[in-house]
Amino acid sequence: MGNSDYVYPDRHSPHQVAVPPPQPFFKSFKNSLKETFFPDDPLRQFKNKPPSRKFLLGLQYVMPILEWGPRYSFEFLKSDLMSGITIASLAIPQGISYAKLANLPPILGLYSSFIPPLIYAMMGSSRDLAVGTVAVASLLMGSMLGNGVNAAENPTLYLHLAFTATFFAGILQASLGLLRLGFIVDFLSHATIVGFMAGAATVVILQQLKGVLGLEHFTRSTDIISVLRSVFSQIHEWRWESAVLGIVFLFFLLITRYFGKRRPKLFWISAMAPLTSVILGSLLVYLTHAEKHGIQVIGNLKKGLNPPSFGDFVFTSSYLSTAVQTGMVTGIIALTEGIAVGRSFAMFKQYHIDGNKEMVAIGTMNIVGSCFSCYLTTGPFSRSAVNFNAGCKTAMSNVVMAFAVMVTLMFLTPLFHYTPLVVLSAIIMAAMFGLIDYEAAIHLWKVDKFDFMVCMGAYLGVVLASVEVGLVIAVAISVLRLLLFVARPRTFVLGNIPNSTIYRNVEQYPTTNSVPGILILEIDAPIYFANASYLRERISRWIDEEEDRLKSAGETGLQYVILHMSAVGNIDTSGISMLEEVKKTTDRRGLKLVLANPGAEVMKKLNKSKFIETIGQEWIYLTVGEAVEACHYKLHTCKPDSTNEEPQPWNNV
Repeated sequence: MGNSDYVYPDRHSPHQVAVPPPQPFFKSFKNSLKETFFPDDPLRQFKNKPPSRKFLLGLQYVMPILEWGPRYSFEFLKSDLMSGITIASLAIPQGISYAKLANLPPILGLYSSFIPPLIYAMMGSSRDLAVGTVAVASLLMGSMLGNGVNAAENPTLYLHLAFTATFFAGILQASLGLLRLGFIVDFLSHATIVGFMAGAATVVILQQLKGVLGLEHFTRSTDIISVLRSVFSQIHEWRWESAVLGIVFLFFLLITRYFGKRRPKLFWISAMAPLTSVILGSLLVYLTHAEKHGIQVIGNLKKGLNPPSFGDFVFTSSYLSTAVQTGMVTGIIALTEGIAVGRSFAMFKQYHIDGNKEMVAIGTMNIVGSCFSCYLTTGPFSRSAVNFNAGCKTAMSNVVMAFAVMVTLMFLTPLFHYTPLVVLSAIIMAAMFGLIDYEAAIHLWKVDKFDFMVCMGAYLGVVLASVEVGLVIAVAISVLRLLLFVARPRTFVLGNIPNSTIYRNVEQYPTTNSVPGILILEIDAPIYFANASYLRERISRWIDEEEDRLKSAGETGLQYVILHMSAVGNIDTSGISMLEEVKKTTDRRGLKLVLANPGAEVMKKLNKSKFIETIGQEWIYLTVGEAVEACHYKLHTCKPDSTNEEPQPWNNV
C-alpha cells in the first residue's frame, strides 16, 4: 500500500454538512414508532377514502376472504377442489399420527384439521398454506406437558392442559400480530430453524422405534441416549412382525416421496402414499387378525364433530405455569414455521403476505380451535408443498380439506379401528426425513461458519438434551452473535483507488494507495454504549499501528485522522463521549480529528451535545474526498493544530 501513484483532485470548496432542522418531540416520537412497528404502512390504503370505503377496506383487511371471495371463479374452484381433496388425504393420516406424537387421543388430530382450516381460510393472507398439526410442535407439546402431568396416569388432566396450552399459544400469536411485534420471531434465524428442525426430526424418528418395534414401555425422555438405552434394553420385547411391517411401509413412503421429487407432476403419488399406507395396513390387519399377534392398532375412534372444550381449560395455579410455558414455546415455534412456509410459497407465486396479519390469523384459529377440542395447528411445510404442487389458487383449498375431514369424522372413523400404529410410525418417520436438510447445513458451512455453529448448537442441544434445551441453546447463540455484531463492529482503513477520488477498504482493494500524513478509518455500525469502549480502543490501536508503519517506512508523519461515518446510522450519549475522548487523545498526540459524512441523526445529536463546537464545523465534511482535500490543503499551507512541527511536503504528488 504505497503512495507513489496517488493523484489528488483539484481543490474546490467543500459542501457543509447540514444539521437537520429541529422537530417537535411528539412528531419525532411518532416517526420512530411508525418506523419500528409500521414499516409497511398498513394504513396507507385508507388515506383519502370515504367512510364507507374505509369500513369495507377494514373488513377486508381483517377478513381477506371478503376481498378475493367476490372474484372467485369456477376455474379457481376446480383447482382448489383437487388441491383440497389431495391435502385431505395427507391430513387425515398425519393428523392421527401427530396426535399420538403429542400423547393425545388420535381423534384430536382429525378435530384439529377441521375447525382451524376454516378460520384460516377467512383470515389468512396466504393462498398456499395448508393448515394442520405439525410434528415438531406436537413433540414439543408432549415433552413439555409430560414434565408436569403423566398422560397415561391422568389422561383427562393432560388433555385439558393441551387445550389450555393451545389457548395461550393462540393468545400469544394473535397479540404479536395485533401489537405488530412480529420482529420478535426474527430472532429465530434461518440457521437456528435448520438445526432445530433437524434435531427435532431426529428425535421424532428415534422415538418412533417404539411403534416400529412394537414396544409397550418406552422412556418419556427425548434425548438420544435415553431413547437408545430404552430400545436396546428391551431387545427381548422386540416384535419382528411389527418391525417387518414398519420397514416395508417406510420403504414404500420413501420411494413414493423420491419419485414425487424427481417428477413434480407426479406429486399426487407421494401425497396419496400416507392414506394408501393406512388403508393397506388396516386391510392387512383386518384380514390376518394381526392385532392378536402383537400388532398394536388404534382401536375405536369416536364418531361426530368437534365437541366444545372451552369449559375444560385449566387455570389452577399448580398447573397454569406448565400450560403457559408450553403455549408460549410451542406457539412461537408454530408461528415461525407457518410464516416461513407462507412467505416461501408467496415468493414462488410472486404475491405478498402480511406477516402481522398471518400472526393474527394463526392465533385466532388456535384460540377458536382450543375451544372445540383442537390442539396446536399451523401451516406445515409438507402439507403446504402438496397444496402448492396440486395447483391451489386460493385458501378455499383449506375449506375443501376441512369438509373432507368433516365427512371422515361423521361417517368414516370406524374404518380406522384396525389401523396399525406401526404404519403411523412409518408415516411420521417418512415425514421427518424431509426435515433433516443436510444440504442447507453444508451451505451454511461454506458461507458462514458461525451460522453453522448456531445450526449445530441447536441440533446437538435437541438430540443430546431435549427439544427445549436445543431451542434455548440455538437462540442464545444467535443472540450472542447479534451482541457481537453490535459490541464488536468492524473498522477499516481506507485507501485511495488510483486515478480517482474513491476511497475503499485496503483489504478488499489491495491496489489502493495510502494518503501521506492522513489515516482514514471507516466505522461500519451505529455507535452505542455496547461498542463505544471497543471503538475508542480500536481507533487508538489503528493510530499506533499507522504511526509505527510510517516510522519504519520513513514516510511522512501522521497528522490527520479522518473517521468515515456514513455507516453510523445512530449514536447515543456513550458514543458521543467516546468521540470526545478520541478528540482529546488525538489532540494530545498532535493529531487532528476529522469527520466525514455523518448522518442526519448523528449530526442532530452531535449538535445538541455541543460536540460540533468542540471539533469545529470546519472539520466535518460531506465526503472523504473533500476531507482529504481540505487536510491536504491545510497540511501545505499552515501548521497543524496542537503541534509546533512544520508540515512536510508530500512526496510523489
